[in-house]
Amino acid sequence: MNRHTVSCGVSRRTLLQAAVATAPAVLSTVARGADNGKRKAQIAITLDLEMSRHYPRRGMTEWDYQKGNLDEATKRHSVEAAKIASDRGAVIHFFCVGRVLEQADVSWLKQINELGHPIGNHTYDHVYVLAQKAEDIQFRFRRAPWLIRGRSIEQVLRENIRLTTVGLKQRAGVEVNGFRTPGGFANGLVGRPDVQNLLLDLGFTWISGKYPRHKTGPPKTEPTDEVYADIVRAQKEAQPFVYPTGLVEIPMSPISDVNAFRTNYWKLDYFLKAIGMSVQWAIDNGGVYDFLCHPSCMVVEDPEFKTIKMICDLVKQNPDRAEIVGLDKIAHRVAK
Repeated sequence: MNRHTVSCGVSRRTLLQAAVATAPAVLSTVARGADNGKRKAQIAITLDLEMSRHYPRRGMTEWDYQKGNLDEATKRHSVEAAKIASDRGAVIHFFCVGRVLEQADVSWLKQINELGHPIGNHTYDHVYVLAQKAEDIQFRFRRAPWLIRGRSIEQVLRENIRLTTVGLKQRAGVEVNGFRTPGGFANGLVGRPDVQNLLLDLGFTWISGKYPRHKTGPPKTEPTDEVYADIVRAQKEAQPFVYPTGLVEIPMSPISDVNAFRTNYWKLDYFLKAIGMSVQWAIDNGGVYDFLCHPSCMVVEDPEFKTIKMICDLVKQNPDRAEIVGLDKIAHRVAK
């Protein structure tokens, strides 16, 4: 393979030309970003271990109530992704829904852990941490409200997060590494010091909870240059920061797999182009890129792991300007 070619068949030069053509205001920085003394870009690959509605086929929504009941295809895809990354000298940061640990066999999760990939807390039931009403916490509790009756929202959230940390340790021997909110919020946890302090109290120094707004275009339609440009623009809003409470935020970088495939019915080629341009922006600007995907979705949409391989190839082509790391390494640099 030519050293300037990534696995999806899109060259680095093509990615940059497309980016410059579609996002001149943003990429004016990119054009002068190479070799200008910026620190290394930190690229993260993150996989949320949960089931996703409408997968493996449209119309499947029972997963909303059983987020942790991973099917065999999803588990196999997760392990294979971990092996592919390890073979390339990279890491994947996984985030696990606690109910996964109730399944009969968790040897696959232990295998991921033994390969050296960090595993974080994604709550026990995939709960909505910004909930204002009990019925909004999770579909499961709307169906079975007696499970949380008599407890405040804060108490339910605290226990849901705590149980996942305990379960990961007791069932799989995993020392929890960080926290990701179920769902991403345009403003992260801004304006919610109560939730920030709850997470700090539970021992987390960093989280991943922000997902910037961006354009996607009409569903079932090839993205326009304007859409790609806006996704690249949004990378600036996906850079890590520290809340006033001291909690570090590492945003998820657009575009996510469920947003592209489930909501907008994108083809894989569209997704690869958007991800490639965004990773290249981070490399050329010494920034952070946090790729968000779900094995339950990607096993259907990208069964050959083209996206993960492409990200690894882009970083490999730029060893002096980029590295693939876990979110904990990113948080450490932010907190310095």
